[in-house]
Amino acid sequence: QVQLVESGGGLVQPGGSLRLSCVASGINFRLYAMAWYRQAPGKQRELVARIFSSGNTYYTDSVKGRFTISRDNAKNTVYLQMNSLKPEDTAVYYCNAAINLRTYWGQGTQVTVSS
Repeated sequence: QVQLVESGGGLVQPGGSLRLSCVASGINFRLYAMAWYRQAPGKQRELVARIFSSGNTYYTDSVKGRFTISRDNAKNTVYLQMNSLKPEDTAVYYCNAAINLRTYWGQGTQVTVSS
């Protein structure tokens, strides 16, 4: 069974940084794209960043230049380095894997950006 477990969320001041981690199990990790989504209260879940098996990446416009997605296939882990954080980045961040026609989600980790 595929399992995704996020960590690294917390409270940070505007302009600060956090690094999120997602450890995957039950998957041949290196073969698949991984992604980070986020969902603020009362808002729809949105794609933040995606990294493909090739290492190619995609970012939503609002985080370009501030966030970096990366992966360590030996550790079955995907990271999201978040710099220059803004209050608008406050959300629950979810790890995602799309494997053929199936989609898997982690439990989420809370990121709060506030003075």
